[in-house]
Amino acid sequence: MYRAIDSFPRWRSYFYFITLIFFLAWLVKNVFIAVIIETFAEIRVQFQQMWGSRSSTTSTATTQMFHEDAAGGWQLVAVDVNKPQGRAPACLQKMMRSSVFHMFILSMVAVDVIVAASNYYKGENFKRQYDEFYLAEVAFTVLFDLEALLKIWCLGFTGYISSSLHKFELLLVIGTTLHIYPDLYHSQFTYFQVLRVVRLIKISPALEDFVYKIFGPGKKLGSLVVFTASLLIVMSAISLQMFCFVEELDRFTTFPRAFMSMFQILTQEGWVDVMDQTLNAVGHMWAPVVAIYFILYHLFATLILLSLFVAVILDNLELDEDLKKLKQLKQSEANADTKEKLPLRLRIFEKFPNRPQMVKISKLPSDFTVPKIRESFMKQFIDRQQQDTSCLLRRLPSASSSSCDHSKRSAIEENKYIDQKLRKSVFSIRARNLLEKETAINKILRACTRQRMLSGSFEGQPAKERSILSVQHHIRQERRSLRHGSNSQRISRGKSLETLTQDHSNTVRYRNAQREDSEIKMIQEKKEQAEMKRKVQEEELRENHPYFDKPLFIVGREHRFRNFCRVVVRARFNASKTDPVTGAVKNTKYHQLYDLLGLVTYLDWVMIIVTICSCISMMFESPFRRVMHAPTLQIAEYVFVIFMSIELNLKIMADGLFFTPTAVIRDFGGVMDIFIYLVSLIFLCWMPQNVPAKSGAQLLMVLRCLRPLRIFKLVPQMRKVVRELFSGFKEIFLVSILLLTLMLVFASFGVQLFAGKLAKCNDPHIISREDCHGIFRINVSVSKNLNLKLRPGEKKPGFWVPRVWANPRNFNFDNVGNAMLALFEVLSLKGWVEVRDVIIHRVGPIHGIYIHVFVFLGCMIGLTLFVGVVIANFNENKGTALLTVDQRRWEDLKSRLKIAQPLHLPPRPDNDGFRAKMYDITQHPFFKRTIAVLVLAQSVLLSVKWDAADPVTVPLATMSVVFTFIFVLEVTMKIIAMSPSGFWQSRRNRYDLLVTSLGVIWVILHFALLNAYTYMMGACVIVFRFFSICGKHVTLKMLLLTVVVSMYKSFFIIVGMFLLLLCYAFAGVVLFGTVKYGENINRHANFSSAGKAITVLFRIVTGEDWNKIMHDCMVQPPFCTPDNSTYWKTDCGNYAGALMYFCSFYVIIAYIMLNLLVAIIVENFSLFYSTEEDQLLSYNDLRHFQIIWNMVDDKREGVIPTFRVKFLLRLLRGRLEVDLDKDKLLFKHMCYEMERLHNGGDVTFHDVLSMLSYRSVDIRKSLQLEELLAREQLEYTIEEEVAKQTIRMWLKKCLKRIRAKQQQSCSIIHSLRESQQQELSRFLNPPSIETTQPSEDMNAINQDNSAQPETSSQQQLLSPTLSDRGGYRQDSGDAGKPQRKFGQWRLPSAPKPLSHSVSSVNLRFGGRSTMKSVACKMNPMSDAASCGSEVKKWWTRQLTVESDESGEDLLDI
Repeated sequence: MYRAIDSFPRWRSYFYFITLIFFLAWLVKNVFIAVIIETFAEIRVQFQQMWGSRSSTTSTATTQMFHEDAAGGWQLVAVDVNKPQGRAPACLQKMMRSSVFHMFILSMVAVDVIVAASNYYKGENFKRQYDEFYLAEVAFTVLFDLEALLKIWCLGFTGYISSSLHKFELLLVIGTTLHIYPDLYHSQFTYFQVLRVVRLIKISPALEDFVYKIFGPGKKLGSLVVFTASLLIVMSAISLQMFCFVEELDRFTTFPRAFMSMFQILTQEGWVDVMDQTLNAVGHMWAPVVAIYFILYHLFATLILLSLFVAVILDNLELDEDLKKLKQLKQSEANADTKEKLPLRLRIFEKFPNRPQMVKISKLPSDFTVPKIRESFMKQFIDRQQQDTSCLLRRLPSASSSSCDHSKRSAIEENKYIDQKLRKSVFSIRARNLLEKETAINKILRACTRQRMLSGSFEGQPAKERSILSVQHHIRQERRSLRHGSNSQRISRGKSLETLTQDHSNTVRYRNAQREDSEIKMIQEKKEQAEMKRKVQEEELRENHPYFDKPLFIVGREHRFRNFCRVVVRARFNASKTDPVTGAVKNTKYHQLYDLLGLVTYLDWVMIIVTICSCISMMFESPFRRVMHAPTLQIAEYVFVIFMSIELNLKIMADGLFFTPTAVIRDFGGVMDIFIYLVSLIFLCWMPQNVPAKSGAQLLMVLRCLRPLRIFKLVPQMRKVVRELFSGFKEIFLVSILLLTLMLVFASFGVQLFAGKLAKCNDPHIISREDCHGIFRINVSVSKNLNLKLRPGEKKPGFWVPRVWANPRNFNFDNVGNAMLALFEVLSLKGWVEVRDVIIHRVGPIHGIYIHVFVFLGCMIGLTLFVGVVIANFNENKGTALLTVDQRRWEDLKSRLKIAQPLHLPPRPDNDGFRAKMYDITQHPFFKRTIAVLVLAQSVLLSVKWDAADPVTVPLATMSVVFTFIFVLEVTMKIIAMSPSGFWQSRRNRYDLLVTSLGVIWVILHFALLNAYTYMMGACVIVFRFFSICGKHVTLKMLLLTVVVSMYKSFFIIVGMFLLLLCYAFAGVVLFGTVKYGENINRHANFSSAGKAITVLFRIVTGEDWNKIMHDCMVQPPFCTPDNSTYWKTDCGNYAGALMYFCSFYVIIAYIMLNLLVAIIVENFSLFYSTEEDQLLSYNDLRHFQIIWNMVDDKREGVIPTFRVKFLLRLLRGRLEVDLDKDKLLFKHMCYEMERLHNGGDVTFHDVLSMLSYRSVDIRKSLQLEELLAREQLEYTIEEEVAKQTIRMWLKKCLKRIRAKQQQSCSIIHSLRESQQQELSRFLNPPSIETTQPSEDMNAINQDNSAQPETSSQQQLLSPTLSDRGGYRQDSGDAGKPQRKFGQWRLPSAPKPLSHSVSSVNLRFGGRSTMKSVACKMNPMSDAASCGSEVKKWWTRQLTVESDESGEDLLDI
């Protein structure tokens, strides 16, 4: 990058390399970790389903054995293997098992570790064999040997070695005993001495549990370590055979050297040097093959192998599925307990006596004295009087009712205690009635389901796979029927024994689920009670302590000035626009901008802008342009302090400082605000002119650099990032202790083996220390690869330097502190190759194992453990750590549905014209694949450099022009096929149009100018075109969505990283702004200004030589020029400041913040990683729903009316299909759910998709506790309302049918009487014309009348049954209309003889309805009684007799 800065414009180099590192190193590379973790989790879930859950870990200290009891039987008895089985006296056994003995041994181990860590190099002439450290080691070894012998004497040898911990102790005892032998002292047996520190893990139970959780199930981690070692051995052997014959290549001459080279590639440190040396040695012919070999090995080792370690550690941190729900309940219960207590700063008022505010009533007669009354008590009457006055003053009809009703409601609220007592007596009766009603309705539904399953209505239909909606609906119906049913009813139906056993197990299972529901409800009630108790405590404190909730104990609670401050502090933009009539939230066009404006209050927005401006002003500061001597920079300082003073005063007056419920200092953010303000105020008032190095004034300037952290407090999402960072501090602290323990073990070993042995003379020709004196000439070379041709007698340029016997510049092992610093640098995988080469060259090749073992343990286990813990803490803070597999899939599904959008694809034109043909061509898969191949072909053109002076560039540009015209033709065809408005609806089409337009502009400029800039523009257009191919394939689209969504969700984490980097950059300018140039501090990388400091820190974030920059900033006299007056006049560094500065920055950024990005990518990858076996909505289901929605939403607005939901649900097929023959009740429930939740208004794309997702999963397994209760309550309410509507519809149709029959009977009687009167009149007064006899018609009437009781006897119930579907549907009004049968249309049946006879009688005799009313009103009471009795009989039969609800009256939509 520095070379590009020297060769090209600075902005181009920065933009290219920073974006390259961000996308490839931080996002795309971490996608591999997400893939491995998700795949590993899927494999684990599948194996758990096959083999069951993993076995619970049992303690090794207890076991079970068979013992014969007194009756001669056998039973399992728990046996403690730590039970004393030796021959030691009882007093020694009791002492050995006591906690005092245990703590004494651990304290001795701690003292031994401290003594070992105090060892240091004392010089070459000091006798090291029998110093005080050796004598202390002998004493501790004897002590621990006696401890082991005592335990063996007390427990017996068999009981002693049965424990894994005792085996480890015995190994240490044997090794350390051999180590104190003089010939073996300071040898490889030193490992046993320093490994005693591992025993200190027993001090902390939390650390012990954490270590056991990570390393306890060692099969997976051990197998992975063995696999890694095997891979290294195999690849080293292959490389040895491939490159051992290559001349001038010493990296693969022997197997140890080949092993070290392949291990170096595995750690990514200097692997490019290994590859370059090999490429230069093998020649140009085999260079591509060798490069591919090393690159593939590097990618596999770094992207897959290291990700496997992270996956294994995360799997070890994962809880069992059966423990997760239990922990969810426990966590909810713990949260309820914590919400009950007030903070300590408020509970302090309870220590003072109660002094409520009292008032005295003065306007009363003086005959008797009235005591003082509480002000709050009198205030109730004052408020009531004001409300009554307002009711009297506003007597308008529109306002009087509402205001007076409000006063009535307040009066009722005052008597809550009496009402609560009265309601208690009614509640049990109400609950009993509700339970009976629920039982009756569930009984009806259960009988309907059973009769439908037992009937033969579905016979003869082709069998097909049931949709997931149908499966989940039947699961819920079965669950409810089993939950409300009884065993005796099922036994009486003559089921087999196997079926009864299965039913009993199902009943037990659902009874357990019902118990879980009661526990969840108890926790909810506990939460509500905790919140209520908290409010009651606050009200009591507010009532009894007059200074409670008073800012600074001065401003009153309801003072006007405090209310004004509250209004100013809490004023914010209302982002949600609601409809004043319906109350629904309106979807505005610029809702994202409105949400951003409503993110914080107006006051916080002002302070954010002021803080950003102040930070911009600080970026112009440098050691040569200081704020103390620049009046323009002081203006920004004054503005910041003034605005922050106003802000804090307003917030303190509104919310209080400390002893109020919403105080400014109620968390760490408030403390940080006050601290930043005080530091800025002190610096502004002091404004020191001379700032000595390492003084209090310089420390004040460093603390002033924390100003950008104010953004964390002002933005809620930034506070959430900090909370996620610090909430998992416990686990991060435990991992840090483990790594420090590992470093201490290896540092103590390194001090005892390498102290004083790494030093050498700076003259390479001098070997012994005695000869290292005088001066020698050192040559200066411009470049390592540049060989200057010298003339005869000419020497290379150089200068004379004194000979010095010294350690390597960056590290040594002379004491434990320097050794731990060196190992910390090695732990970051930076500089470890240099450490290895120095140890091998100056101590011996065998000691190279030391650094390789440490790098393997630190890199493969230590760093991946950091990654795993950060990911696990992130999941725990997000609430996903305790989720089961089904619950996690459900959360992923909800997040994926939020991202899903309707298809912006217009429908195919109706006719078969030119547009329709174009539509078919552009939507054909072959056309899309052809375009994708053309995009790849155009991208291949960039494999050759486009240079204006190269003649090859012109043909390449011409081919790109041809491709551009093809893409223009593609866009034109799509616009013709979809119309311009339909084409513009899709974002992908907009992107294609933008890139194509840029391509056309490039073509015009290319033929007009034909220079280097047009070639560069053409290459950029090809790169932009290449990104369009990611949306044309499902897998590529999934990975692209993972990266894009990760960028969106990690925006605030990236902003937080930048703010931290900005704080460190400002501090770096103050501490190291004038440090002299060194090995890595140069004209490009330095801290002379904030901009250059940001560049250096970004380089440190990538880990590139951060340790060398740190050592350059540690330079001390005599290698620099000190100045005690001012820090900007010296070029020395700060040793302690550099150590804390760089180590803290690297740990926070590289180990924690970057791993948060990994956690976000892992979380987002699981959103899009779904298979058909998940039993949730897959990509095909979503795609099918998008297509159906696109058909229904003809206006492409994203919303449809509620009545169109029925049409949409009928069009769904596949796993989302609702079969109206089998699940019409589910269809009614889904439709009513949409109507209920949206009040009959419009529904959006996500509303319907959310409803389908809830209906497609088993809510008992997938939903969390609170969401499960809310969903079950909603579904129960929907089922109850649908049942009520069905019953109401039945009643209406039954009454309509009864009235129709009565009308028919009345018309028949009227016709007969009229015919009798006519016959009688004709008999008395015979007419002159002939008449016909109605013999056939009267016979038909008699036949119908005789058949009518028979029909009524067959239909005993008013509810419809499957045996008589057509009888009740075909009445006189619907005789000629087509009828529906389970979603299909059927032809009408033949007309009944009765209606034919009645119509013939009316036509023949010309009867009118004049006598109809008379005939119907002859006995009205009997008609009403018959109707009521028939309805009563029906209702009784519905509750007692098994009825059928699957008739068309029930299923009619």
